[in-house]
Amino acid sequence: SSTVTLAVASLFGVQVPVARAEAEELQELFEGHNEGVQAEGSRITLKIPETAENGNTVPVSVSVESPMTDDDYVESVIILAELNPNPGVATFKFSPLSGKAQGSTRVRLATTQTVYAVAKLSDGTLLTDQKHVKVSISGG
Repeated sequence: SSTVTLAVASLFGVQVPVARAEAEELQELFEGHNEGVQAEGSRITLKIPETAENGNTVPVSVSVESPMTDDDYVESVIILAELNPNPGVATFKFSPLSGKAQGSTRVRLATTQTVYAVAKLSDGTLLTDQKHVKVSISGG
């Protein structure tokens, strides 16, 4: 959807030191190839609690349906927390040798906000999913 595209694309304008090159590359893809962005939840699943009691350590996992072959695989997934001082909270890199495109970690969330997962496929297609997370105790 264009709303998701604009929301996620706007995030890439923010300085993200950890994933700056990747974020800039994804922003270019959003700006030039919006038709390549598929609807939320189409093949990507972001799992994060709807309510986080403590924003300092919030479990998050992401998985992307993909054959993970040399011709068709997931290159990377970025997890973005739009209201964090540094929105790029996690980046997962994959190759055909990964077998599956899935990862999990714990992230810090500064406040109640929407968390995005953006997957880049080997053909340039971007997949997005998003979840709103209510944070009881700030992790900022």
